[in-house]
Amino acid sequence: MYRSFIKRILSIILSFLGLICLSWLFVIIIIAIKLTSPGPIFFRQKRVGIHKRHFEIYKFRTMRTDTPHDMPTHLLENPEKYITKVGRFLRKTSLDELPQLFNIFAGHMAVVGPRPALWNQFDLIAERDKYGANDVRPGLTGWAQIHGRDELEIEEKAKLDGYYVEHLSFPMDIKCFFGTFRSVFKSDGVVEGGTGTIHARENKES
Repeated sequence: MYRSFIKRILSIILSFLGLICLSWLFVIIIIAIKLTSPGPIFFRQKRVGIHKRHFEIYKFRTMRTDTPHDMPTHLLENPEKYITKVGRFLRKTSLDELPQLFNIFAGHMAVVGPRPALWNQFDLIAERDKYGANDVRPGLTGWAQIHGRDELEIEEKAKLDGYYVEHLSFPMDIKCFFGTFRSVFKSDGVVEGGTGTIHARENKES
C-alpha cells in the first residue's frame, strides 16, 4: 500500500508544500542567477526514470552555457572553470536541486529514491537492473546519497539502491530524508572533477 499509493500521495503533498513555502527562495535564486551569469535560469537534462523511461530533470543552472553537455561533472578535467560564482554556492548547499520539486509533483520523481541516472550512464543503468532499482521512481535523495554519493563505485551504488528497493517503506524514507540534511551539511562523499577538488555529484549539471 505504501509503495504503490501512499508514497506517491506524500510526494505530491510535500512537493506542493515545498514549492509554496520556498517560493521566496526561488525568486532570490532566480534573480541572483540572472544578475551574475548570462544564459537560462534553469538547466534541463535527460535522465532515466521509472521503468527506464526518459524525462527531463530541472535544476537551477550552476555552470556556464559552454559546459560540455551530458557529461558527469566529476569527469570534467577542470570543472572549476565552468562553475559560476552563484553556482558554487548553490551546489555546495544543494539548492540547485530545488526545481526538482516540479519533477516530483509531475510524477517523474519521488522525494526519496535512487538518484536518476543520466540517459547515457549505461553501466549504472545495467547494474541497477540486477536489483530492480530501475523499477521505482528516482528520488531527490536516496539511500546511496547518504552513504557515499560520488565516492561510491558503480557496483556499490547499485547495491545500495537495491537495498533501498528491497526495504522500501515509510521508516526507510524517513531515514533517507533526514540523513540527507546531515550529508549536505557535512558535504559527505562529494567530488569535483578529475582532480577531486571542491564539490560535485556524479549526476550533476554538465
